[in-house]
Amino acid sequence: MKFTLNFAHVLLLLVAISSCKPSNPELKPGIWRATLKTSSAAEIPFNFELHDSADVRYITIINGKERFRVDEITFNSDSVFIQMPLFDSEIRAKNKGGILTGTWIKHLADSSTVMEFNAKAGDDWRFFKANKNSSANIAGRWSTTFTSIDSTDTTIAVGEFLEENGRLTGTFLTSTGDYRFLEGTVSDNKLYLSCFDGGNAYLFTANIQNDSTILDGKFYSGFAGVENWWASKDENAILPDAYTLTALKDGLKKIDFTFPALDGRKVSLSDEKYKNKVVLVQFFGSWCPNCMDETAYLVPFYNKYNKKGVEIIGLAYERTKDFERSKQNVERLHKRFNVPYQMLITGYTKDKADVLLSLPMLNSFEAFPTLIIIDKKGEVRKIHTGFNGPGTGKYYTEFVQEFEKTIEAMLAEN
Repeated sequence: MKFTLNFAHVLLLLVAISSCKPSNPELKPGIWRATLKTSSAAEIPFNFELHDSADVRYITIINGKERFRVDEITFNSDSVFIQMPLFDSEIRAKNKGGILTGTWIKHLADSSTVMEFNAKAGDDWRFFKANKNSSANIAGRWSTTFTSIDSTDTTIAVGEFLEENGRLTGTFLTSTGDYRFLEGTVSDNKLYLSCFDGGNAYLFTANIQNDSTILDGKFYSGFAGVENWWASKDENAILPDAYTLTALKDGLKKIDFTFPALDGRKVSLSDEKYKNKVVLVQFFGSWCPNCMDETAYLVPFYNKYNKKGVEIIGLAYERTKDFERSKQNVERLHKRFNVPYQMLITGYTKDKADVLLSLPMLNSFEAFPTLIIIDKKGEVRKIHTGFNGPGTGKYYTEFVQEFEKTIEAMLAEN
């Protein structure tokens, strides 16, 4: 039987073939503006840059001076999946070339938090395309108070801001850590700051009454967190001494523990490797951005001081007691920073009560990260709560100088 194809048949065949091909539009390289929507419909904006060179595609999330690189980007038809290198979170979105729409998913122990995610290529602004003039100058140090919506919980903080041509950067320091690299603007006598680092999403808004008073502040954290805040300019604002917040039980001078390393081998503080050494015990979690900053500091610190007699042990307190899941998350952090010291899976969660169960020698535990400093005799000399990272500028520099001076003095002891 003779079979012929006319023009109509060919056209129908081509349409059928093309309709079977998966749609995979290219993401546009360059700057993007993204938003995450809270339960109260507030939008938390941030920017990222997409790099596409020699078939290597990655993004850098932009917050002030920080550039946070994210390498794990995969595609399936018209969908894009962005796995954060830390914090056990991911972005899942539909890809329309210059538009992404989807969700940011933060995985918790037994559930996940989901926030609406949208992004547009080519927008390099964060809050406004053009700022309205503002007469206030808020650069400097601010004594700040955060309160829960029901006024039952209060946090004292110190705000540190820099303002240049309408661009506002800085952070808030608390006794347990800082809010990392915040970026935003001052426009029409209103303040706007935000941050997204894969682990946390923050938005700060407020009215600027004058150069010395900030009122009616709102702090949005993640999907549902909301607090009130206000501040007054105070160049002498200070926080409690970070070495006074956590302590051992009365009469105790030493701690000890045994937990498995990432390879499953049991490691103890009493092992020969740690005897007659200055030992730092780091309490951390892969879910904790301040812990990320501390780890980024401790890695070069260890490389500098290890041959002089310093050892570090990291104790991981994850969201779950499941060893394999905890191990997977800690391995991401370990690989990200090329950590040269042992990181142990404690099997306990980040709950403060769990921490005290894991080390019953502790009388209190306030926050992650916490760093216990042990001398050559095996005695606890200091316990430092929290970590003010590079986003705090001079406070970070001052901590590094003071901390390394302390370690050098302990190394010099007989």
